[in-house]
Amino acid sequence: MSENAITRRSFLAGSAGVAALAAAGGYMSFGAWEQAYADEPENDQGSWSAYTMCNACSSKCGYKAYVKRGRLSKLIPSEHDAHARGKICARGYGYPSFVYSEDRLTDPLKKNDKGEFEAISWEQAYQEIGEKVKAIIDANGPEALALVQDPRPSGAFYTKRFLDALGSPNYYTHGAACNLSKASGFAQVIGAGDFQSDIPNTKMIMYIGRSVADAIRPSHLQDLQAAHENGAKIVMVDPRCNNSTVFADEWLPINPGTDLAFILAMCNVLIRDGIYDKDYVAENVEGFDEFAAGIADHTPLWAEGVCGISAETIERLAHEFAQAAPAASIDAGWRGGFGNQYANSGETARALVIFNTLLGCWNQEGGALLTSGVSAGKLDETKFPPVPKVEAKKAGSEEYPLASAGMGVNIHAASLAKEGKIKGMFFYNSNMVAGYSNPAYMQECLDALELCVVVDVQMSETALCADYVLPECSYLERLEIPVFNGGKVPSVSLRDKVLDVIHPNTLPVDQIFSGLAEACGVGQYFPFTVEELADAQLKTVGLSLDELRKVGTVEFPEKAFVYGQTPKWKTPSGKIQFTSEACEKAGYSAAPVWVAPAVVPAGGSQFRLITGKQAIHSHTMTANCEALMSITQDYDLTRVWLNADRAAELGIKDGDEVELSNEKFTGRCHVKVTQRLNPTAVFMPPAYGCSSKDQHTAYGVGLRPTDFMDYQLERGYGSAMAHEVLVTVKKVGA
Repeated sequence: MSENAITRRSFLAGSAGVAALAAAGGYMSFGAWEQAYADEPENDQGSWSAYTMCNACSSKCGYKAYVKRGRLSKLIPSEHDAHARGKICARGYGYPSFVYSEDRLTDPLKKNDKGEFEAISWEQAYQEIGEKVKAIIDANGPEALALVQDPRPSGAFYTKRFLDALGSPNYYTHGAACNLSKASGFAQVIGAGDFQSDIPNTKMIMYIGRSVADAIRPSHLQDLQAAHENGAKIVMVDPRCNNSTVFADEWLPINPGTDLAFILAMCNVLIRDGIYDKDYVAENVEGFDEFAAGIADHTPLWAEGVCGISAETIERLAHEFAQAAPAASIDAGWRGGFGNQYANSGETARALVIFNTLLGCWNQEGGALLTSGVSAGKLDETKFPPVPKVEAKKAGSEEYPLASAGMGVNIHAASLAKEGKIKGMFFYNSNMVAGYSNPAYMQECLDALELCVVVDVQMSETALCADYVLPECSYLERLEIPVFNGGKVPSVSLRDKVLDVIHPNTLPVDQIFSGLAEACGVGQYFPFTVEELADAQLKTVGLSLDELRKVGTVEFPEKAFVYGQTPKWKTPSGKIQFTSEACEKAGYSAAPVWVAPAVVPAGGSQFRLITGKQAIHSHTMTANCEALMSITQDYDLTRVWLNADRAAELGIKDGDEVELSNEKFTGRCHVKVTQRLNPTAVFMPPAYGCSSKDQHTAYGVGLRPTDFMDYQLERGYGSAMAHEVLVTVKKVGA
C-alpha cells in the first residue's frame, strides 16, 4: 500500500519546516509535509513505527503509526484490520493531534474545599480514594459503588476486574446512551445483541436511521459502495437525507419515531400475501401465529398515516424484499433509528429481526449473518487469579429487566446516586454529564456522591463534577490487551505503544486501576503487567505478543464463516422467538405491535429534536480536537437543519440565527434550511455545546442536544430516549 497517507500539520509541530507552514494556518498536503522534511537533514535517531488502533470512537480501526524524531509523523491504515480494511476516517486522521494538545490532563487532581482542582501525587490520590472506597463498603456494602466506562480494550478488562474484585455488580457501559435498545431487542428474538448484513453480496438492503458515510467504520462504507456497484437495491429510511444516500436508490423521509409502524406494515404484507419463507418459519420460529394475529390490522394504509410513507411504497418494498430474499435484509443499524432514541426503540429492534426472519435470510449469502469469532482461552490461575463471582444483582436490572446485562442502565445508576443509594462512582473514558442525558440533572446526580473518580485525558464535563481526576496517557502512549474481532474471517488486533509518554505524570489504564485496586485492598487480583496479560491471552490462540507486534492483525481463516449453517439461537426456547415472555412481563405485548413515541410535535413552530453523526466527530470525544474543529468552522457544521417548507412558514431563511427552546433549555445558533429533512423535525449535530472551559477549542461552540433532554428512560429497556424531545424554533429578532 502507498505510504502517502494524509497527515495533519499539527502532528509535526516542532520542526522548523513545519513551523513555517503552521504560521500560514490551515492544512498541509502530504507533498508539503515531505518538502518540509526534505529541507532538514535526515536523522534516523528517534524514528520508529508500531501498529495501533484509533481511539476516536469505539470501532478501534487499526493502522501503523510512524514516528520521526520522537513525534508522530503519519499513519497508514491496516489492510487486514477488520474495521479499517486499508481506510481510516477523518476522525482517525485528525484525533491523534490531541496527543499534543495543551488541554491534556497532566497530573492527578483533587477538588479542594473551595471547589477548585489542585494537583496531587498519585500516592495521595490512591491513598485517599482507597480510604473512601473502604469506608463506603464498610458502611453500605459494595453495592453502593458503581463504574461506567466506554469500552476500550484494556479499559473493559481492568475496570470490570476492579469492580468485581470490590464485590460490586454495578458495572455499566455507555450503552443506554447508544445502542442498548437495539442490542436488547435483538436478544429477545434471536438471542444475540447484533448481526451483520452480507452487504457486498446482497440484492436488497435497507438502512433505518443509519448513515455509514457519516458513521464510524470504513469497512461498512466500503461494503455499501460494493453493494451499489454490484447493482443491489439500496433503501435509506431516515428523517434526514444523510450522506450515505448518494449510494441509495430511494430515500424515505420517515416521521421520526415511527420506524416500528413501517416495519410491522411490511411484515403484514409478507404474511398477508403469503410471500414469506414458510418453510424457514415453520422450522425455526416460535410464536408466529400470535405475531401474525397481532399485526393483522397493521396494514400499509394504517402505517401511511403514522409514518408518512405511502401505502403503495410499503407494499412495493415488501414485495421487492420477498423477491430478493434470502439475499436481502434490513441492516442492524447502530444508534440512529432505534439504538436508544424513542419509547419504542426496543420493540423496533424486535420487529426488525422478525422481518429478516420472514425473509429466511439468516446466514444466507447476501442475507443477515451471525458470524463466528475467536476469543482468549482460560489463563493460568496462579498468574492470573480469578476474581470471586459477584452474586448481587446489578442496580437497574429489576426496574429494566430487558436491558442487556452486559451493558446495564448507567443513567439509572446515576439517579440512584441522587437518591443516596449509590455513594461512589468511577468513570473511565465516559462523559456521562454532557452526553448521556440532561447535563443539569446528571450533574445533580454526581454532586450527590460521596466519591466521584474520573479517569480521562481531558477535563470533561463529567471530570468537572469529580472529587478526583486521574490523568490517563493517550492511546498512542500505551500498550493494551488484544482485541478479538468477529466477522466472516475472525481476527485479533493490537493497540501497541507508539510514542514515549509525553507527560510523565500520566499513566495507562492498566496501571491506574491496578493502583486503585492495591489502594482499595484487592491488589492481589492484579499481580501481572499488561504485557504479561496480552501475551498470555494470545498464547491461548497460538500466538504471542512479539508476533502480533510485527503485523498488527492476525486472521483465523480456519474459523471462517460458512454460509448456510443454521445459527444456534441462544433463546429460552432454542428457536427464533416472535413472542417473548420477558417482554410481556415488562408490560409489552408478547409479540411486537405498535407502540407510539412518547411525544409528538404539535406543528407550527414546534418540532421534534433529532441528532445524528457527522463524519468528523464522535459526540463529545473529538470536539476539542483542533484539527477536526477547524473543519467544523470551515464548513459551518454547527448549524441546525430545518425543513425548507416549514422554514418559509416561519419566515426563516438559510443562515439566519434561530432560537431553540423548551422547558429545559434555550439556545441560539444559525440554521441550515434544506429539503433534506422531514418537516416535523429539526436536526442538531451532537458534538457541540461543550461547557467545560478547560476545553479551549470546543468550549461554547454550537449547541448541545442533551441540554434540551429530560431525564427519561424507555420502559423495560432503560435507554435514554434521546429523540423524545420537543423544541420551539423561532427567528432571532422576529
